[in-house]
Amino acid sequence: MSEQLPDGGHPLSQKDIDALDARWANAWTPAEVAARLDGVTTPWYVAAGWALDLFRGGKTREHEDLEIAVPAGRFAEVRDRFPGHLWDAVGYRRVWTSPGPEALAAVHQTWLRDPVTDEYRLDVFREPHDGDTWICRRDETLRLPYADIIRRTPDGIPYLAPELVLLFKARNVRPKDQVDFDGVVPLLSDSQRAELRALLTRVHPGHEWLAGL
Repeated sequence: MSEQLPDGGHPLSQKDIDALDARWANAWTPAEVAARLDGVTTPWYVAAGWALDLFRGGKTREHEDLEIAVPAGRFAEVRDRFPGHLWDAVGYRRVWTSPGPEALAAVHQTWLRDPVTDEYRLDVFREPHDGDTWICRRDETLRLPYADIIRRTPDGIPYLAPELVLLFKARNVRPKDQVDFDGVVPLLSDSQRAELRALLTRVHPGHEWLAGL
């Protein structure tokens, strides 16, 4: 796959990756990002582990970073809410600083960097979509209106529906993903459990989590 990548990406060794991890020490919280994105018309949501904690109503573990997702074609509206910050495109163990269109198209992760401290504050997933319809990166036949996949906390912070968060976590289950699954599943409604079971069967047939549903 590397031969298809655009020029300019910096290959990352494991030492580089460990150093990058340390630059996430002061990632923003969901509330801080929501305040900065207040009023944008682009649908967006908190993803990954933070989304599950928003669903549960409180922080249950430490998070290495903060990930949000936006429609790829409308990324500019979100980008423009962070003047003075820098963006790096990340993927395939490479980082593109000041990425051009080719690099942005090649990967879906974009890291927001503080130009003063060089620390990362926010990880933005630029997701496939068709207008207001979200398209799953794992299965492009799975398409849902954004209105159906976004939930909100009592104070209005948008987050991805927990059954979809767990679907993404199911591909490579790490210890923290298992902890999230074990903590969230008892809180799901019957319909959410059924939806998660259907999603896992569709995208990851035979997955070990099916037995717990």
